[in-house]
Amino acid sequence: MEQVFSYIIGLGAAVMMPVIFTVLGLCIGIRLGDALKSGLKVGVGFIGLSIVTALLTSALGPALNSVVGIYDLQLHVFDMGWPAAAAVAYNTAVGAFIIPVCLGVNILMLVTKTTRTVNIDLWNYWHFAFIGAVIYFASDSLAWGFFGAIVCYIITLILADITAKKFQTFYKDMDGISIPQPFCAGFAPFAWAINKGLDKIPGIEKLEIDAEGMKKKFGLLGEPLFLGVIVGVGIGCLTCTSWAEIVDRIPYILGLGIKMGAVMELIPRVTVLFIEGLKPISDATRALIARKFKGAQGLSIGMSPALVIGHPTTLVVSLLLIPVTLALAVFLPGNQFLPLASLAGMFYVFPLVLPFTKGNVVKTFIIGLVVLVMGLYMVTNLSPAFTLAAKDVYAATGDAAVAIPEGFAGGSLDFASSPLAWVIYQCTAGLKWIGAGILVVLTMGMMWWNRVHIIRNQNEMIADNSTEIKTTE
Repeated sequence: MEQVFSYIIGLGAAVMMPVIFTVLGLCIGIRLGDALKSGLKVGVGFIGLSIVTALLTSALGPALNSVVGIYDLQLHVFDMGWPAAAAVAYNTAVGAFIIPVCLGVNILMLVTKTTRTVNIDLWNYWHFAFIGAVIYFASDSLAWGFFGAIVCYIITLILADITAKKFQTFYKDMDGISIPQPFCAGFAPFAWAINKGLDKIPGIEKLEIDAEGMKKKFGLLGEPLFLGVIVGVGIGCLTCTSWAEIVDRIPYILGLGIKMGAVMELIPRVTVLFIEGLKPISDATRALIARKFKGAQGLSIGMSPALVIGHPTTLVVSLLLIPVTLALAVFLPGNQFLPLASLAGMFYVFPLVLPFTKGNVVKTFIIGLVVLVMGLYMVTNLSPAFTLAAKDVYAATGDAAVAIPEGFAGGSLDFASSPLAWVIYQCTAGLKWIGAGILVVLTMGMMWWNRVHIIRNQNEMIADNSTEIKTTE
């Protein structure tokens, strides 16, 4: 079983997701040509996104390493990035079985009407495997690992249900889609709470500036493309120790600026491919479910947040937070994590934040700042368990991607900085049975609450349909 799923995961999202979408399209009655076209567009979208993010990391990586060396910013926790985190997650006993286990939980929750999300974002199941893996190695118990992964999965599905309506309202062409990715979902409660708090501050309404408003207010300076160039040039200047060196390295500095601008411009264009590939599958799936299953109205297809990371507000705020996060990592007392390889994952903090802030740049930036400060401490706290898991995987596979330099612990901003992951880890690996009891009560309470709302919404839909039929007659 482990070899089978390791092979499937080893194909990567760019191969695995087109196959899944093509098969899914055939199963729901789409013609082979159309299903294959949709699947290939999703695959091309993943390839395009990986190329753009590789451009970001290859351009920023050496520059930031130079800054680290010049200013002696070495911290104890080494940033391994999300590829290493995913490799650790899937190459453990928890990761080997995470897909069938989570799919079984999803089906059970659909049958019991405790979720309305059909999570087909199989590639991002590594997040659930990740929290299960770090709990497994911290507690030396496979049962605790699976318990943490399943709790994380259930809570994520419910958060996807709760945020689905706001998500679909805010983003265009996203009808019937939800985001059951725990890294994004874990920030939704903070987005709601902080946004409510900001609304109570007098004068905050004067700062209601979205990405389009920035363009109108600041002109060229408000464009993500131009902001990317400015930030890239600024980071390039930091790699120099004198004005003379800046003058000598002008071609490199300007080149870095252009590359950062290219990333800001290309990401929205790449995400269009996801939407084009997804829409036929999504529409056909919802039509089939509504036709075949009584009371199944309101089901959402769980998809990757990669669909919407090209939103201008996400790009602007992520870009502005890159240098801010680096500064915070250095100056925050007690933090030992310096994010470098993980910075490409910054875009994934905001897909479920924007629906609450309605794309407001100032509010989104404040929320991002708060959760990233928390995230740095959480990565530092989780680093011992992450290091245990990474070393075990390296010993078993020899995968250089999970090798940790001598004298360092390992960490990653992706998911290890999620409040959801941290709380589940502390409750299971730390509090053991007491924490497990708290998680069970919380999870069961959320499932009951979600079921009540699902049944109520279904009854309202049925009543509305009956009214429409009578009116037509």
